[in-house]
Amino acid sequence: MVYQTSDVQYVIANNNLWASPLDQQLRNTLVANLSGQLPGWIVASQPLGSDQDTLNVTVTGFHGRYDGAVVISGEWLLNHQGQLIKRPFHLEMKQQKDGYDEMVKVLAQGWAQESANIAREIARLP
Repeated sequence: MVYQTSDVQYVIANNNLWASPLDQQLRNTLVANLSGQLPGWIVASQPLGSDQDTLNVTVTGFHGRYDGAVVISGEWLLNHQGQLIKRPFHLEMKQQKDGYDEMVKVLAQGWAQESANIAREIARLP
């Protein structure tokens, strides 16, 4: 976990409270959220075949900031029937309270929100 202490400085937490590696948790949560939000789609973290659509998500920011905001940013790339669709994302959300627990809670809410945004984009596809 990273915390932005000023406009130019970041601190990496030595003792975080994650039960498993963050990338694994983000992937598992994204798969679960997309599965629930895209009825009729089979969503998996591993390719199920060569003819399947693929979604690659790159997270470049997932941290708290000195002003009480959390930042979630990155981009996703969907290969849908041979068509490439790429979208950036950037969320900034305010913590309602101070502290690490609140930061983790708001980051989780933001990730769920971004999952819903991705699902809406995918659901519009022909």
